[in-house]
Amino acid sequence: MCGIAGIISNNSSLISTDRIKKMTDALAHRGPDAEGHWMNSTTALGNRRLAIIDLSNAGNQPIHYLQRYTITHNGEIYNYLELKEELQKKGYSFNSKTDTEVIVAAYDHWKEECVDHFDGMFAFAVWDEREKQLFVARDRFGEKPFFYFFDNDQFVFASEMKALWAAGIERKVNLKLLFNYLTIGYVDNPNIPEETFFENIFKLPAASFLKFSTSIFQLSISNYWDIDVENKNKKINDAEAIEQFVFLFQRSVQRRLRSDVTIGTSLSGGLDSSSIIATLHSLTSQNSPPAAFTSVFPGFEKDESVFAKLVADKFHLQHFTIIPDAATLHNDLEKLFYYQEEPFSSSSIYAQYKVYELAKQKGIKVLLDGQGADETLAGYHKYYKWYWQELFRKRKLISSNELNAAKELGITEKFGWKNRFAALFPEFATIFLEKHFLLNALRHEDLTKDFTQLQSKEAYYITPEIFSLNGVLYFNTCMHGLEELLRYADRNSMAHGREVRLPFLDHELVEFIFSLPANFKIRSGWTKWLLRETMKDKLPNEIVWRKDKTGFEPPQQQWIQNEKITELIRDAKKILVDEKILKPEVIDKKIEAKPAHEADDYDWRYLSSSFLFK
Repeated sequence: MCGIAGIISNNSSLISTDRIKKMTDALAHRGPDAEGHWMNSTTALGNRRLAIIDLSNAGNQPIHYLQRYTITHNGEIYNYLELKEELQKKGYSFNSKTDTEVIVAAYDHWKEECVDHFDGMFAFAVWDEREKQLFVARDRFGEKPFFYFFDNDQFVFASEMKALWAAGIERKVNLKLLFNYLTIGYVDNPNIPEETFFENIFKLPAASFLKFSTSIFQLSISNYWDIDVENKNKKINDAEAIEQFVFLFQRSVQRRLRSDVTIGTSLSGGLDSSSIIATLHSLTSQNSPPAAFTSVFPGFEKDESVFAKLVADKFHLQHFTIIPDAATLHNDLEKLFYYQEEPFSSSSIYAQYKVYELAKQKGIKVLLDGQGADETLAGYHKYYKWYWQELFRKRKLISSNELNAAKELGITEKFGWKNRFAALFPEFATIFLEKHFLLNALRHEDLTKDFTQLQSKEAYYITPEIFSLNGVLYFNTCMHGLEELLRYADRNSMAHGREVRLPFLDHELVEFIFSLPANFKIRSGWTKWLLRETMKDKLPNEIVWRKDKTGFEPPQQQWIQNEKITELIRDAKKILVDEKILKPEVIDKKIEAKPAHEADDYDWRYLSSSFLFK
């Protein structure tokens, strides 16, 4: 796990040790263990290393290979041992025990198709001295970041945008994306995945690779992986599905235990992190119990500490807890925004930030985490309506008894005439929803007329192309939703020099889940049915059959009423008024304290977006 940076230019004045070092200095938090730089006449590569595999100096980057390639890499290739053995049989040799060296050997052998062989999270750049070409690739789900700037003189890239600013790239806010964030809460553009909150800085989309040649000074971007949403295995039975899920999930966890440093785990008290711990327990025989880390909120109705303790006690974990509050949030906000770089939806990510900080204090360098399960296995209550619409369209809703089953579980989701209309006429429903959100955005009473008129020409709100449960799961996994959460996790963990590994995002596991019919995700009113069935004999019933759904939610409503946080929000409004985004009268408008995941949380958005202008 590292921070990477690079400059490619035919203008030698843009290539310097000082410039590339400024970039890696800005990424020092991502790699506190070592730094390295390499240059030739057209190229400068830099790296800040967080040593996880092969802790010796042989693992320091950039790494050179075959007197031809130079690589800088951020991430982990979990199946590097299998690939290394395969490549050795083909005649390749290695000077280190790292996964990074395996990447560059794989690139020499398979060229751009090397990414098809990788199970991991990664963003890497390989310079080919013979071809005078840079090859860049990013993992399938976007766990690891890759930002770049490109004009007629230079191609500059880094793990975080602050490194680009350190290289002198202009910081110019993308007001169009800001408009969509302030009105509908989007932190990205699903139609243009490379867009960021800064006009001249782009991100390489997930599951993509990039080629850049100095001879023609052009770049090309290609997608290398996707999921076939409609390719379902309708013949598989429950026992077969459970058996295959167990095999793939256990393999995923086992590969993510490959490390030369101690591994711990996040523990929210929910099903996902608990499932990882149960699987970890079955795979290892550690002399000392693994460490688990939890954010707790005593007295808060959505505090999950009771559930987390159940799991910690069952598996005899070293359980460490931390209590974030309004005072610590106030003290940490500026740092939190500095590391995140772009606005975020609520204060919920602060709980995660403090968990990783606690892991650093306890000396745990790598943590397993449960992200990705909700998006692939249908964990959120919003997925009910999509499943019900699918059943209604197939005339199976009544016979399935899913509405009654959900009601018996206390699910409050409704299935009314609008849902029936959307099920039968999805194209019209899409048009209606897009227009509805655009009109609401245009009517936003706090925004100045000029800002709204200039920036509202493109509405970012879109719906899944396929109106089915698998369709919306694909949308949230691969287009809009999951990558936002992965961004938060990457910046929060790397702020403290920690690495986060996500077993639910093994791509073969995800492909298998998407191959299953919808009733393996929601059945008898239960979300994530397949995971629950798999874990019912391995975890306490209170965890497996929890009816509520809480996602790292802190007492934001209470925090925002804190005098110091309120003052920060007022200051944020003043900044946005000065930028002619908000009307002056908004400054004196009463602040609305809302829960973390509630819609139209405008005051939090004002606070979050104000840091773009600092």
